[in-house]
Amino acid sequence: MSGDGGTWLLLLGPAGATGLYWALYRYYRNTDKSHDFEHETTVVAKPVTGSEQKVDEVKGTRETRIRGDNVREYRRRVQRIQGDTS
Repeated sequence: MSGDGGTWLLLLGPAGATGLYWALYRYYRNTDKSHDFEHETTVVAKPVTGSEQKVDEVKGTRETRIRGDNVREYRRRVQRIQGDTS
């Protein structure tokens, strides 16, 4: 390669890498397709409902399990959706 003839080949590497990075960034981030959530989304706020009635109190680590948990009963926790044939 002589002086000026091969310079374009050396510049092609960084330019190609920059172009590939920008194309992948645009593809995965969808920067041209995103919307402005705060301005284009309507959120309807409702008053908080509930009560302040105290149910139970557990102090420290006296109990190693939560009463009524279903950790070991996975068949009861995870149920098949009706109509699913797959």
